[in-house]
Parts: sequence; C-alpha cells; structure tokens
Amino acid sequence: MRDRLQQLALSHRHYGYRRLGVLLRREGWATNHKRVLRLLRQDNLLCLRRKAYVPSTTNSAHGWRVFPNLVRGIQLSAINQLWVADITYVRLGEEYIYLAVVLDAYSRRVIGWALDRHLHASLARKALCMAIDSRTITPGLIHHSDRGVQYACYDYVQQLADNAITPSMSRIGNPYDNAKAESFMKTLKQEEADGRCYRTLDQARQQIGQFLELTYNLERLHSALGYHSPIDYECNLMASPILKDESPNRSLQPVP
Repeated sequence: MRDRLQQLALSHRHYGYRRLGVLLRREGWATNHKRVLRLLRQDNLLCLRRKAYVPSTTNSAHGWRVFPNLVRGIQLSAINQLWVADITYVRLGEEYIYLAVVLDAYSRRVIGWALDRHLHASLARKALCMAIDSRTITPGLIHHSDRGVQYACYDYVQQLADNAITPSMSRIGNPYDNAKAESFMKTLKQEEADGRCYRTLDQARQQIGQFLELTYNLERLHSALGYHSPIDYECNLMASPILKDESPNRSLQPVP
C-alpha cells in the first residue's frame, strides 16, 4: 500500500492526504486518512502551497447598475439553478493574460471559459456564450458574479436578459459571496497555471483547456461532491434532459 500511495502522490501531486486516501480505498486498500497522512509525512510527500502575487482583475468603479445579491443562504438541489462567474490572470513569460470562467455552482463544473490578452467585456461574454450553448436554460436560473465592469455593462446584462437569466452580484469588497468561483480560481492557480511556464497565448489556451476539460471536469475529486469529479457527480445524480449533452467526453471548445 505504501508503494501505491507513493505512486498516487507523485501522479496527483496537488492532492492532499484525504483525496489520496479516497483513491486508495476505491482501489480496495483498507486504510483511513490518519494512516495516509502519517505515511505521506514520513516519505516527505505532503504537497506544498505557495502564495502568489495576485494583480486585481476587478474594476467596480463604474456607472453601471449593481444588482443585489440573490444567493446568500440559497439551497441548491440541481444543476442550472445557479451559475457563478469570475475572471483571473495567468502569467506568461513577459505579460499577463486573462481567463474568464462560468461554473455551475451545484456540480462545480466549468461550463464556459475564454482566455485572451485583454479584460474587455467581450472576454466574459465569450465564456457566457459557451455556457449558454452547453446547457438548456431552466426557469429561475441565477447568474452570480462580482461587481466588475465586465459583468455590469449593458452588453453582458442584456445577454443575460435575452436568455431569461437573472443577474446577481456580490457585496462590495466581499469575496466570500462568490466563494465557489474563488475556490475554483485557487485550484486553477495551485494545480495548473502557477505550475507551468507558458510561452505563448496559444500554448496557455491549449494547456489550460486540457486542464479544464480533462483534469478538472472529468477527473479531479471534490470533497464537497463526496469525492467525485464534476462530470461524475452530474452523471450519477441524473440522467435527464437538463443537460444538452450528458457525455462525459464532451469537450468544451472556447468561443473564437
């Protein structure tokens, strides 16, 4: 078991002892998280975290309407009840590029994303277009974001209205109101974006796309989902027409 734990720790280098314990037990090993932690500590295989410089991607000093927070205390029971959106930076060798994402808050699945050199509203709209194309909009769907100008501007709000999606925004200076999106960005930085050296925008788009589609959506275990990946969680919970395409191998392609 110790040999197998070492193999899993090296192949899933960003997994902590609890996730590695789940993988061992799914393979039939009789062990608990305390034993896994002890063995990892003895073999010096505990993953390390480092704090990175984070340039701001949110400009909330604008004249557009700010919508009230509709998601405080909300209890989700299915997908397509709440989408959360956010934007973060990605470091290249000599510049920053920016990633916009849309997640389904219930399954944590990335349903839309776009990557480019600018922070214009069109970046966020591309991610939203992908999300809308990949899902069937259900009545009462809420879209939650921060107060950034990309989400408050006319074009973005109109696109939500055209698809009967209700906008919601975090309170000022409170990242906890969009905790699921913030948590995803942390995962992205720790497990992909800060661990590689991208030479070009195209290379970053390819490798980050593979991480989102093949690693995060399809493979990565989430403690909040009972240690299932987002796609496994959706497929295990329902086989319904809510999803346009239930296939776990469906790839998200960024909107050109």
